[in-house]
Amino acid sequence: MDEDELRAWLLALRCPGLGPGGLRARLAEAGGDIARVLGRLAQSRAPADAAAREWLRRPDPERLDADRAWLAAPDHRLLCCTEADFPPPLETIPQPPAALFVAGDASLLLLPQVAIVGARQASPGGLANARAFARALGEAGLLVTSGMADGIDGAAHAAALEAGRPTVAVVGTGPDRVYPRKHHALARRIVGQGVLVSEFPPGTPARADHFPRRNRLIAGLALGTLVVEAGLRSGSLITARLAAEQGREVFALPGSIHHALARGSHQLIRDGARLVEAPGEVVEALAPAARALGAELAGRLGDGQTEHAAPAESANPGADDPLFAALGHDPVPLDELVARLGVPAAELSARLLMLELDGRIGTLPGNRYQRLVS
Repeated sequence: MDEDELRAWLLALRCPGLGPGGLRARLAEAGGDIARVLGRLAQSRAPADAAAREWLRRPDPERLDADRAWLAAPDHRLLCCTEADFPPPLETIPQPPAALFVAGDASLLLLPQVAIVGARQASPGGLANARAFARALGEAGLLVTSGMADGIDGAAHAAALEAGRPTVAVVGTGPDRVYPRKHHALARRIVGQGVLVSEFPPGTPARADHFPRRNRLIAGLALGTLVVEAGLRSGSLITARLAAEQGREVFALPGSIHHALARGSHQLIRDGARLVEAPGEVVEALAPAARALGAELAGRLGDGQTEHAAPAESANPGADDPLFAALGHDPVPLDELVARLGVPAAELSARLLMLELDGRIGTLPGNRYQRLVS
């Protein structure tokens, strides 16, 4: 993305009254050309476009400069819906985002994810369950996604990181803000080892109405949502409901009938969520969807790659498969595989996940992979 296109996107994302739905609709009308969208807005005489016209005539240079300064930092990116590596699962949700501010490894957003959510004031048992499930699901090859809130969210992120696995944090503030403040260290670890995502531009503070919007992205990115503990009025139930409406799996851990934070989970189970007692049940339920997503990504990202790229159709490797050959017989980091094969990290990660789910390879701390079969 060149400087002019980036500036056009930043202008559009801050246009009053436009929103992700309006911006996407205008992009569709303009053939995906963001400059054409702004040109048409600037010329519009529709009363509904008055605020957008005024913004385009007199944009706030300090806000735009702050956006560009944040994006200029290493591993910061604006990921737009017109780009090939925009996460496919988000395209099918109601009100999909037009763009995401991303800190960390954006390619991770393409991989199969499982959301783990729950109460902020979680019990010790709930926190222990969140950590155990996050660790096991991460080791099984699914990325743990959550909202970096206190309680269950934070425990799930931390456990995935401690297991040497990346994790995805979707936040309800700008990407430069940390909420709650106690999670500054956790946010740095997530960015360093995983990815932090926000629909809101830099400088956006925490607001109550931002969190339901964040929750739809958590549910939308994940193949399924696991609710660990939740009261009857918990925001986690919103995430679970959105996941169900989006056609994704919803899982819930049961609890004591005397525990207030089990009542929301029990309500979900009554409404059709899967009762689960072990991480393997979640892995088994999501494995078909994870394989399908991996195959789709391998094929899509493989299109137009260089002649040195390993063919996407070799998802079930044999002795002559370039990916399996590149793995060798010793643990290999992902970046080393990228160097050996000349294939984008996102494509390799998708194919490696399929092999992992098939039991052909295993993952080790430090994003390393090793053959389990010859």
